[in-house]
Amino acid sequence: MTKDNCFELGKITKTHGLKGEVVLWLDVDFPEDYEDLESILLEERGELVPYFMDSYRLSGNRAIVKFEDIDTFEKAELMINLQAFLPLEDLPELDNNQFYYHEIIDYKVIDKNLGELGTVQTVHSMQAQDLLVMDYKGKEVLIPVISEIVLNADKVAKVLNVNLPDGLLEVYLED
Repeated sequence: MTKDNCFELGKITKTHGLKGEVVLWLDVDFPEDYEDLESILLEERGELVPYFMDSYRLSGNRAIVKFEDIDTFEKAELMINLQAFLPLEDLPELDNNQFYYHEIIDYKVIDKNLGELGTVQTVHSMQAQDLLVMDYKGKEVLIPVISEIVLNADKVAKVLNVNLPDGLLEVYLED
């Protein structure tokens, strides 16, 4: 399994106790969608390695996890900062007007007033505000991902409809 076939679920942030348990921080909107996990993939030296769980206790965006064959504090400590992944097919279904960030990469960005602008390059998930990165006339433009600006995604046409605030593009075109 490669990262192209997976989505990032979260990461191991610290150990818990002395018997090999770790804290898995879930970087998802609805952690309860993942309360029945039996295994995850952890990235070790660029490779995704499957880990099976003996126990999994979810509380908010954190889970206390005990993996098979990880039975000491020392083994658990080696897992700190490992990124956790799941296969794309494990993503919960969304409503038609919702989308996952990985789905909109390479979508055409069409503004309500200005028409076609460019394509989505990536999306940066940040603590304060998620930002969509678009290529526009050879410049990188950052668009806040909020409902007033990003209106909807047409998954069939691969189009992201937006309503950019006045002056946003001009900020990026100035030298």
